[in-house]
Amino acid sequence: MIRAIFFDRDGVLNEEVGYLWEIERFKWIDGARDAIKFCNERGILTVVVTNQSGIARGLYTARDVEILHDFMQKSLAEVGAHIDKFYYCPHHPKGSVEEFSVVCDCRKPKPGMILKACEDFKIEPAQAIMFGDSERDIEAAKAAGLRAGIFFTGGNLLEEVYKQVEGLS
Repeated sequence: MIRAIFFDRDGVLNEEVGYLWEIERFKWIDGARDAIKFCNERGILTVVVTNQSGIARGLYTARDVEILHDFMQKSLAEVGAHIDKFYYCPHHPKGSVEEFSVVCDCRKPKPGMILKACEDFKIEPAQAIMFGDSERDIEAAKAAGLRAGIFFTGGNLLEEVYKQVEGLS
């Protein structure tokens, strides 16, 4: 049984546009809102884990990320869906904002965000999968001991989530 699905944000839930914090530039991936609703209706936790190095680089603030995540939740509510929690890593070792210019355990491919969510929600990693669009996402899923890391290359996210949930249940 799949108890939780972790999603990378940019390139999986929304189109990759590079350092996204502005609502005007946000666009859902085909089937993303329906995929989240599908999970919600089946009691599968939906958790976003996203690197946001733009904070460390001084391009935007943590508050900007939170505003965008609030917008995403409101958009999901329009279709009767929600993300259970967003986790983001504001760090980058070569950033220009000193407090965030560190090596951390939360920046993927390290599993810190996933492990924190597992702790917060009492998720058994073997009952969770992750959808990511980069090798670092898949590495983080493996490092956290998740059942599977699914490399999402585009298309309709609902179709991919459905295949994986049906195939792994």
